[in-house]
Amino acid sequence: MRRLLFLLASALLATALAACETVQEPTVRDAAVVAPVAPAGPDPVQEPTDVKYYPSDEPVRMGLEQFNRGSYGIAQRYFKDAVEKSPKDVTAWIGLAASYDRLRRFDLADQAYGQAIRLGGVTVQVLNDQGYSYMLRGNLSAARRKFEKAYSLDPTNPVIANNLQLLNGSRRFIERPAENQP
Repeated sequence: MRRLLFLLASALLATALAACETVQEPTVRDAAVVAPVAPAGPDPVQEPTDVKYYPSDEPVRMGLEQFNRGSYGIAQRYFKDAVEKSPKDVTAWIGLAASYDRLRRFDLADQAYGQAIRLGGVTVQVLNDQGYSYMLRGNLSAARRKFEKAYSLDPTNPVIANNLQLLNGSRRFIERPAENQP
């Protein structure tokens, strides 16, 4: 869950920052009209052709919204649309992978994580997300390896630390005393 929150917070921040560019244009233009003296240096008014728009912004935003609501199938459709529109959008690939994880389509999640790694490299976020994916599958050894590698890269990350605690709790939960075994 913490991995999901970290992923969503990162993606929301990226989306918010991208949205700021499109929202900023009218604000800058309004300020330029009010200011009687033109500032020295480059023109602060951003022309519409200068605004960077990424075709995957809206589907990623909608995918995150649906993921947060627990509608993983709908989120998967939005993230898939995002990667089709912008195949180099790492955030969209990670969102797609996380959606596939929740839908228990681990084969497709692995492909999406692979694409995210090809585009953005092996990051702390991807390692943490892959660890969570392995934990969902019940492959606790692989999950531990991914979490520990992520932790070695960022030992102050509370999401990774919490996922390691969750993993440790999962191990204790499934261990049964010998007298309870058939």
